[in-house]
Amino acid sequence: MNKQRGFTLVEIAIVLVIIGLLLGGILKGQELINSARVRNLADTSTGVQAAYYGFIDRYRRIPGDWNATGAALAIGVPISDGGNDNGQIDNATGTENVEPNAIWVQLAAAGFIQGSYAGGTVAPTNANGVSPLNAFNNVMLMGRTDDFLTSPSVRLHLVVGRGIPVDVMRELDQKVDDSNPETGDLRAVVDTGATFGPIAQQEAACIDTVNNIWDVTADAQSCNAAYLF
Repeated sequence: MNKQRGFTLVEIAIVLVIIGLLLGGILKGQELINSARVRNLADTSTGVQAAYYGFIDRYRRIPGDWNATGAALAIGVPISDGGNDNGQIDNATGTENVEPNAIWVQLAAAGFIQGSYAGGTVAPTNANGVSPLNAFNNVMLMGRTDDFLTSPSVRLHLVVGRGIPVDVMRELDQKVDDSNPETGDLRAVVDTGATFGPIAQQEAACIDTVNNIWDVTADAQSCNAAYLF
């Protein structure tokens, strides 16, 4: 008579250890990926700010606001996009995207950022080459609005871009600012009614406005923020 042999306690323990190691490796790998994305978002945001002020320091003009003819003559390459030379980035209704789009054209032409951008009057998307994309393949843009939390006034800012999980956004805020989505240089954007539309908004679930925190318990996957200049 054949006896059926089951697993011994040692064999079961070995299997459990292997499963634990695999799960630990997966979780650690995801943690490393998220940390890399946080670093990318932080470096990109501060890099854009440095490029913006570097351009002003070199040319004594605002990128995007500078008229295309003057920018082309000074920079030395053809430039088809520019603004009205009033000393600030404008995004008035009907022409919201003209100067914000021209920012990327002029910064790239002057060598302050990498890439080639399409400019024009259309709203940026993740496929039309008008603006840079964040680490989650979503549109970044610059403008002057008050479409961020606890905004005392209209401010020039970089919209970091949608599609960022709330835990990554919280870590980004911890890395570059004060961890509070309603204060500091990095602030949560509105969830409706933004000047630039949905690309400059986020899920309402990203924020616990009672406790002034990024609400990781809600597990929102499309958070966004404004990096104030």
